[in-house]
Amino acid sequence: MTVYKAFKNFFISLLVLTVLLAATAAGAAAYAVNKDGGESTYAVSKLGSSGDEVKSIQRKLSSLGYYNGSVDGIYGTATKSAVTAFQRNCGITADGICGNQTLLYLGLGGSTSNSTSYSSSDVELLAKVISAEARGESYEGQVAVGAVILNRVKHPSFPDSISGVVYQKGAFSCVNDSNWYAPVAESSKRAAIDALNGWDPSGGAIYYFNASKTNDAFMHSRPVVKVIGDHKFCM
Repeated sequence: MTVYKAFKNFFISLLVLTVLLAATAAGAAAYAVNKDGGESTYAVSKLGSSGDEVKSIQRKLSSLGYYNGSVDGIYGTATKSAVTAFQRNCGITADGICGNQTLLYLGLGGSTSNSTSYSSSDVELLAKVISAEARGESYEGQVAVGAVILNRVKHPSFPDSISGVVYQKGAFSCVNDSNWYAPVAESSKRAAIDALNGWDPSGGAIYYFNASKTNDAFMHSRPVVKVIGDHKFCM
């Protein structure tokens, strides 16, 4: 074998090895091992990722007040820190990886979104109730109130529409007080969309109440599944 052929074969072998290593690295990058050593889960976007999806994540995190950087589509340390802070606030695994669950909580869950099944008037009404009922609550608390209303729509014991749930006799006192006529907060509009997109910080609750403002024995008897701000969310 000539020196030329030997060098050529070595170069081809090196090229193949490089491609294989790159493919392996890419495959490994698509998975993140859970901290407890459990089964790996698919990571949609993570540190080092780039593209339009990352831009969408950055825009969403920016609108929620978690991200102050530029929307450049590069998943750097600032984006990872913002994702981690959002995950921690939502009570999900805070690993800085924007996988399917985190995308769902951000309202970027793609096919899991069901907001298109509701009319614009439904969205406006949901935002109005959230604004009136959760004024002064955290953003998570606002989304949770919206989620309770949607959980009632799906529940057999309640009306099967947003308007039916909202205007059910005695369901929401806000429809009869001054808060109902106050301007709808911008955060409540975003919270309505996030709730419609599937984010449910309430843990599936169908009731909520402010323990310091109600003595209703029925509400206080309900099993509490989560507490967010001044509201107890229960079944």
